[in-house]
Amino acid sequence: MNIRVLILFLVILLRQTANSQDITVEAQYPSVVEAGQQFSVSWTVNSGGGQFTAPSFQDFYKLMGPQTSYSSSTQIINGKMSHETSYTYTYYLQAMNEGVFVIAPATFTLKNKSFFSDSLRIEVIGTGKPASGAGSRQEGVPDDGSVSEARGDLFLELSVNKRTVYVGEPVVASVKIYTRVDLSGINEIKYPAFTSFLKTDLETPPLNALRQENVNGTIYGTGVIQQFLLYPQISGEITIDPVQITVLVQKRTGSRDPFFGDFFSTFQSVPRAVASRPVKINVRPLPGTKPDDFSGVVGRLNIKSDISKDSVNVNDAVTYRITVSGTGNLKLASVPSMKLSPDIEVYDPKITDEIKNSTSGSSGQKTFEYLLIPRHHGDFTIPPVTYSYFNSSTGKYEKVTTKGHRFHARKGTDQNAGITVYGGVSKEDVKYVGKDIRFIKTNAGRLMKSSNIILSNRSFYSGYAIALIAFLVVLFVRREHIRRNADLTAVKNRKAARIAVLRLREASACMERNEIDRFHEEVLKAIWGYLGDKLNIPVADLSRNNVSEVLREKGIDEATIQDLTDLLDSCEYARYAPSATGNEAAQIYEKASGFIRTIENSTGGGR
Repeated sequence: MNIRVLILFLVILLRQTANSQDITVEAQYPSVVEAGQQFSVSWTVNSGGGQFTAPSFQDFYKLMGPQTSYSSSTQIINGKMSHETSYTYTYYLQAMNEGVFVIAPATFTLKNKSFFSDSLRIEVIGTGKPASGAGSRQEGVPDDGSVSEARGDLFLELSVNKRTVYVGEPVVASVKIYTRVDLSGINEIKYPAFTSFLKTDLETPPLNALRQENVNGTIYGTGVIQQFLLYPQISGEITIDPVQITVLVQKRTGSRDPFFGDFFSTFQSVPRAVASRPVKINVRPLPGTKPDDFSGVVGRLNIKSDISKDSVNVNDAVTYRITVSGTGNLKLASVPSMKLSPDIEVYDPKITDEIKNSTSGSSGQKTFEYLLIPRHHGDFTIPPVTYSYFNSSTGKYEKVTTKGHRFHARKGTDQNAGITVYGGVSKEDVKYVGKDIRFIKTNAGRLMKSSNIILSNRSFYSGYAIALIAFLVVLFVRREHIRRNADLTAVKNRKAARIAVLRLREASACMERNEIDRFHEEVLKAIWGYLGDKLNIPVADLSRNNVSEVLREKGIDEATIQDLTDLLDSCEYARYAPSATGNEAAQIYEKASGFIRTIENSTGGGR
């Protein structure tokens, strides 16, 4: 009981002491630093239990923080007890630009009452000027990302292999560490967002050992942490933000023995934050007017084509392949444009690629595989396909062309082979009609009376009537079938949903096999193929704007059109930046199925 009373007394006394003291927020900081130098700023508050709010460090890069430390002391003098408590909040910053900068006051709030520190005035000077009041000399990375001179015992470099490039031209970015202290590991790495770039991580060997490198007479242990392949997507000056890392530095905790050296010394790993300087890249737009057949590739390209057969039956498929190979941003190469006879039905191509990324850029090939189905017999020609790209070495657009191909479509053995779906009966069928006509017999024959009574039998006439009716029914069904199939647009409209469902089933199978990239390709094929067949829009004219206008004309609401846009965006993004999970893929599958159901219900299913 006496112990509880004593504890309660001490708590009340400490609270009274804390409330009686004046709360202060004091800052410790350097008044002058060098550009690129790392330094710390700390605020000490002589009270706890409140909320500390740091100011904005908009003129500096925050490397790490806050690190909070606590100290407490109790004194009894002449029978009077005094208790002091303080909290210190430390932030590690890096100065980048020269000038005089002011950091706003920090705030400490306790019981709805706020206390403020003084504002901080810090002067950032150039690396060649004397820095009075600054700590150890440590310079930043020059704007070009190169290492011009030794900069302290630890620094980070973000470099690029090109400073001026065209839109779509690859840039290799490397993150490299330089150290003269012993490192036990890397605790944390924060890479920039690489805004306005398409980024691909390059395979980088693990940093197991450092190699020696001479930087203007100073020997550093160096190693590449990570490399990236960047494709700029917009023109203008683009700034890549600094890379920030926290390394563990081995620090000796005991004094060095004069006889045994470090043998009996103890070490501990101390975190230390370091950051690179930002890097600026000048991105030039592609010159002039782009050709109509521009592929979107910046680099060097070759193109070839082949056809699987030179003779097929009508309504059988011919496989036509276009292979684009070379160097550059092949991942973004667009689908080649073809001009074929309207008697050839073309399906959306199956796209496969074999692309390798390295420090020299991207190289490999991309294949577009088409299914061509002739709907009429005869000879067909696949004209040469042109494909343009931008050669960054010459600064000009260049063109490559495939060879042309020919194939023959036979009538085949099918009973429908002689009927074209575009015009009913073909001319080729007419010339064979006369072979079945028998000539009229001119000589008079002899008539004989027959004793056979079959012709007078009632069952004979009944059977004849039934056969005639059956013939008329078959003839009507046949003519109706020919009429319905004569309208290719109507055929495609009726079959659009069924074909889309088959493609979505293939997409579902890909999702189950965890082939996420192919899943998104199959969903896009299903959606675009469905829209082309349902809305009677040629493949070459399929675009978001055309589809949206036709949907509006058919009375489809804006919410459904927006759902289509969101669905296409999700699939396109996942194809070029694959990061979707199984759950996200399932959501995309449901959205695609729901969109097709909505269109079918709104248009009556094409009936």
